Amino acid sequence: MTRLMGLQFKVVYRKGKENLAADALSRVGHLLSLQAISEVQPIWIQEVLNSCVTDPKAQSILTILVVHSPDEEGYTLEHGLIKYKSKVWIASNSALQTKLIAALHSSAIGGHSGGKATYHRLKQLFHWKGMKRDVEHFVKQCQICQQAKHELIHPARLLQPLPIPQGAWTDWSMDFVEGLPLSDGSNTIPVVVDRFTKYGHFLPLKHPFTAQSVAKVILDNVVKLHGFPKSIVSDRDNIFTSAFWHALFSLVDTKLLMSSAYHPQTDGQTERVNQCLEMYLRCVVSDTPKQWKSWLPLAEL
Repeated sequence: MTRLMGLQFKVVYRKGKENLAADALSRVGHLLSLQAISEVQPIWIQEVLNSCVTDPKAQSILTILVVHSPDEEGYTLEHGLIKYKSKVWIASNSALQTKLIAALHSSAIGGHSGGKATYHRLKQLFHWKGMKRDVEHFVKQCQICQQAKHELIHPARLLQPLPIPQGAWTDWSMDFVEGLPLSDGSNTIPVVVDRFTKYGHFLPLKHPFTAQSVAKVILDNVVKLHGFPKSIVSDRDNIFTSAFWHALFSLVDTKLLMSSAYHPQTDGQTERVNQCLEMYLRCVVSDTPKQWKSWLPLAEL
């Protein structure tokens, strides 16, 4: 239907004898099995199509694309949708544009990211004139962002960064988010971040905890996916760090005697990830703070 909407046509009825091919296909009734394909069809696509009906620019573009697609300006017609450089082109419909921005900012996937992050996420899929200005205006008026986010300032002194890792998940940084309300028996989040890829794992834990309990959680959720690290940067004392290493290797029944080096320095990476995680949780569970545990998988995504 979306392909035929832009064409001038009429439906002509033909009797079965004059239309043997279609008539034969409609009478196939001896299939032994039924197979079905389930496909997601976004509802907003129909809203995009409806917005093009009342937009003069969209009508002029459609008139050209029906004859020749793509045109000289880079517009193409795919399944009834106007695309500009492989991105869905949105007509001048402020309600639809606001709805798309909200879907990639206020949802669980958007996580109330800042203006730049929301704009880069949006421009990968859609295109319309003034998109960056509209995104900045929407984020500035977001009530949840104003209530949950904090202001960042420049550091007071130079950092002492750690050496750059040689590969993914060989060097970790680890920290804890504590003081959370009890959620399904958990009130602490150990945050494990790979210093090379910056990917993080957020794990629920109950306080008080020991090095042995932390090692068990890390083994069940991180080590099983990425293997053992070469180094871990943590703000815990050297006694905890040493006990953690011994507990981690004892869980795999290793007989090697490991000793942990203690260097009192950090690059602040995990602290920054903690801020992002706390901001995300404040935005999504501001009304129901005891539900934060169920949002950790989406926060990690």
